[in-house]
Amino acid sequence: MSNASKITSGGHSGQPDALPARAKAAPKGTSSIYRAVWRWHFYAGLLILPFMIMMAITGAAYIYRDEIDDWVYSDLKFVTQMDVPPLPMSTQIDAVRYFVGDTPVKIIPPASPDRSTEIVIATSGGDKRAVYVDPYTGLVLGSMPDRGTVMWLIRRIHSLAEFGTIPNYIIEIASGWSILLVATGMYLWWPQANQKGGVVTLRDTPKRRRWWRDAHAVTGIFIGLFIVFMAGTGMFWSVFWGKYANEFANGTPNGYPSGVRVDVPLSTVPMIEAFGDTGWTTENMPVPLSVDGGPLATGTTAAALTQTQPQPQPQTRIGIDTAIARFTELGIAPGYAISLPKGETGVYSASVYPNDLDQQRVIHLDQYSGRTLINMGYHDYGIFGRIMELGINIHMGQEFGVLNQIFLLVICALIVFMSVSAGVMWWKRRPAGSIGIPPLPRNARSMTIVAAILAIGGIIYPTVGASMIVIWLLDWLFVARPARAMRTA
Repeated sequence: MSNASKITSGGHSGQPDALPARAKAAPKGTSSIYRAVWRWHFYAGLLILPFMIMMAITGAAYIYRDEIDDWVYSDLKFVTQMDVPPLPMSTQIDAVRYFVGDTPVKIIPPASPDRSTEIVIATSGGDKRAVYVDPYTGLVLGSMPDRGTVMWLIRRIHSLAEFGTIPNYIIEIASGWSILLVATGMYLWWPQANQKGGVVTLRDTPKRRRWWRDAHAVTGIFIGLFIVFMAGTGMFWSVFWGKYANEFANGTPNGYPSGVRVDVPLSTVPMIEAFGDTGWTTENMPVPLSVDGGPLATGTTAAALTQTQPQPQPQTRIGIDTAIARFTELGIAPGYAISLPKGETGVYSASVYPNDLDQQRVIHLDQYSGRTLINMGYHDYGIFGRIMELGINIHMGQEFGVLNQIFLLVICALIVFMSVSAGVMWWKRRPAGSIGIPPLPRNARSMTIVAAILAIGGIIYPTVGASMIVIWLLDWLFVARPARAMRTA
């Protein structure tokens, strides 16, 4: 500003535009909007960067869940392949009943000849255990709690579900804020005219704060869209938003087909309860009912069956061996899980969610007649269901095989680096004895304008919107208001 004053006071009539030119060239960091965006960016980072580091590390590990679990539990998951056919599944179940004595509820036949059979049992104590059986000898190899693997624990830590429902909400908030963090970061990164360095290159050395600023900004601009993608697709598992997104999708044929809800008698038990781990689109799809092979009115529910229909008399059931033969005949991909019938109206349900979405499948069989009640694959989903399943498959490192895994591993590593660089940059910038909150905008309305723009994200993700209100109130009460009071005193 002092240089501009000298120009105007010197009477250089040949340069009447000197002041506007200088004003336009002023660093954008001095503008109220820039400071408001910077302030929101700082608060977003302060809130979620620790969670982003945690999610990146656990997510990187979970990409290789099958490889890690196979290595850790190789004594349970692998057997010596023999030159004889595997024992019938009913014989393997009898072996588990003999050695363990509890009720089987789910079976995962071997996906390859060198793997064991996994039979999940419901114990008398009310919990479930996964028992591993040699399919050639019927020998029980050992057991562990169902979903008791290292990688299942990593998955639960990744979502904070391991620590209860409230921490699980925190991850939902962190995922939404990461999208706002990318949006504000892109604004802060946006280069000025004639800017040299700091756009796609790094200035100075790691000893200087500017190097860390550039490293943070350049990394963020390259992976920002991938962060948005990972956060957006991850939200489909969230406690609040994911639940209502699933209900919206499957309340119409945009999720699973409407015929699934009306063409066969349905129970009130959702797939997620029957299997424990299903595709996002089908997790709330109700499991159908066995009705002894006889016809029932379209849309009959479990309640209606109990009230208006005679219960099916005990008759010959097809049995697990016939059910497996039927699933094989229908072409389900290896690696599928079978949920066994529960009660007189239960069904044999098989589902598989492999790397190749085209092979994703859910099949339900009547336990008496063996007829197919539902046989649904990826291409039977509505448009919303297909888009979401594709996004989730990529998020989990499945759809494009090893390339998908390597790419996501690099993204996770860069997220950790970007988060650490933000911390280093803040540490080098902050004044001694201060938290180093970015300066208040000169125009107080700028914070309101930026908050109103960010509120769009808060409307899409209500838990994020609620957290934004809390942060805004805390900033106004304990930072902005006291600072303005000191300036006017």
